[in-house]
Amino acid sequence: MFDMLLNGLGLVASLSTVILVGAGLVIGLLVGALPGLGPLMGIILLLPYAITFPPVQAMGFLIAIYVGGSCGGAISAILLRIPGTPLAAATLFDGYPMAQKGRAADAIGIAISASAIGGAFGGLILILFSPSLAAFAAGFGPPEYALLAITGLTAIAAVSDQSMLKGLIAGAAGLLLATIGTDEFTAAERFTFGLFELSNGFNIVAIVVGLFAISEMSSLLTGDDLLKRPELSVARPGFRSAFLVLKRWPNLLRSSTIGACVGALPGAGGVISSFTAYAVAKTFAKPEERYGEGAEGGIVASESANNATAGGALVPTLALGIPGDAATAVLIGALLILGVFPGPTLFAQHSDIVGGIFLVYMLANVALFVVGILMTPLFVYVLRLRKVILIPTVLLLCAIGTFAVGSSIFDLWVMFAFGFVGLILRAGGYPLAPMVIGVILGPLLENNVRRSLLLSNDGLQIFIERPVSATLLFINVALLICVAVFALRRLTAGRKPDILQGSA
Repeated sequence: MFDMLLNGLGLVASLSTVILVGAGLVIGLLVGALPGLGPLMGIILLLPYAITFPPVQAMGFLIAIYVGGSCGGAISAILLRIPGTPLAAATLFDGYPMAQKGRAADAIGIAISASAIGGAFGGLILILFSPSLAAFAAGFGPPEYALLAITGLTAIAAVSDQSMLKGLIAGAAGLLLATIGTDEFTAAERFTFGLFELSNGFNIVAIVVGLFAISEMSSLLTGDDLLKRPELSVARPGFRSAFLVLKRWPNLLRSSTIGACVGALPGAGGVISSFTAYAVAKTFAKPEERYGEGAEGGIVASESANNATAGGALVPTLALGIPGDAATAVLIGALLILGVFPGPTLFAQHSDIVGGIFLVYMLANVALFVVGILMTPLFVYVLRLRKVILIPTVLLLCAIGTFAVGSSIFDLWVMFAFGFVGLILRAGGYPLAPMVIGVILGPLLENNVRRSLLLSNDGLQIFIERPVSATLLFINVALLICVAVFALRRLTAGRKPDILQGSA
């Protein structure tokens, strides 16, 4: 591994590489902060430009967009209560309340610092343990993926702070939405009502943008302060925010580990890791930390996990040629266009390129801390526009970003429809995040449970016969017990049980 990094150093140690990484970070932060876009969209739009460079420089530019975009969504989540990307949905729970308390600068600084440190941790995991992590990911089968989906679903109990019952209802609605489309096993269409556009189900980008962004903008339209300039209480986050993150090092280490491990599982993604890390952090938190009301630990958990996921996602991408998520799928396409074929032979045939990719990933995460802190005021100036200007601008960006994903007018109708659904849920006090969790994890859970039952001839023993699946089953049971213990601790602290609360 040391020789691989040494060979790659010669490809990275150039001014042009550093400039491209810096430019990629700025672009990534921008597309991440603007609702409806995100790192995937940034990578897709700039792929034709990136492939004009040598492989390591091209991948450094695209990976920097990936890293910056994974962090940028936290900025709008904290300042506007709109997650710029689905990755930042968990950051919303504590980031926005902290900003409302006049600590927006600290919230953004913590998010950027945790993202940089978590991403660097994911890079270290990638560099030091990529062979074993790749072998571990390759050994996962349907039972393991089914139980992993259940692990992610337990996060609903954590994100439904005010009303667990309403959170479970929203999560169940998300699972039902996930069944719409073509059955993977029988090729039969389910709940499509004859609409060809629904043959692949709803576009997750349209759902997330509609639920969060469109419903939020619609709510703002009913206010009487459309002509007032928003008073965002943030000027410039300080570099001292790194110390606020480091003093919570157990949470940081635990969440980064969750992110890196989940990222190494093909198809898992940062949404699962961020919600899971948030749920675990909330479970181990003290009652006085008051998660959901502006807890620093909540931001540390979600942001360190989703950026660490990026490093883990590169493990199956490079070692197996299997994308860890949608963004790394595009990165595989970029490598193929550049004449580099990911997979087991990549490490033997192009060790210098692999080493260079590892180094530019680490460079991007180290630079993220500096670039993110220095560039935040630029995004604040954009987000401080008057609502009468900001709202149509955000709606336009949401429409452009949603349409660009699939070039489908139908996706725009879906976006606006879920905006209306979001308004109804907000009015009824239902949390929005559980529905998104259900939509994302539904196909993963259903398909792998059915595959597991086919492999075992409809027997459930397959979930306990395999060592990894048995371990995951034990973890799920332990998490449920921890949630119950957490609820008991809240009761002893004098608070009502969640299920009795009337609002979300």
